[in-house]
Amino acid sequence: MKGYWISLYLNVESKENLKKYSETVVPIIKSFGGKPIVRGGRYKKYEGEDFNRTVIWEFPSYEKAIECHDSKDYQDGWALAKDTTKRYMQVVEGFNTE
Repeated sequence: MKGYWISLYLNVESKENLKKYSETVVPIIKSFGGKPIVRGGRYKKYEGEDFNRTVIWEFPSYEKAIECHDSKDYQDGWALAKDTTKRYMQVVEGFNTE
């Protein structure tokens, strides 16, 4: 089954740090087979908390998504923004209805 990173951003204190993070990690994520599905964009909130940014990456498998997140390269990249960015992030396994 495919794996998905789902990140819901609550607060970004430094857009510069987030930009550096993004520029650093996008090639790393892609090297693990990650494809961006949602990266910001328009949204309409219906229920719950308001997140100022939503990001979803699709990976070939749940295991690849975990491997990417736990890699030293990704963690070094995340260090660029983690002190100025508050987000909820989880890795979720997809499913098949066929």
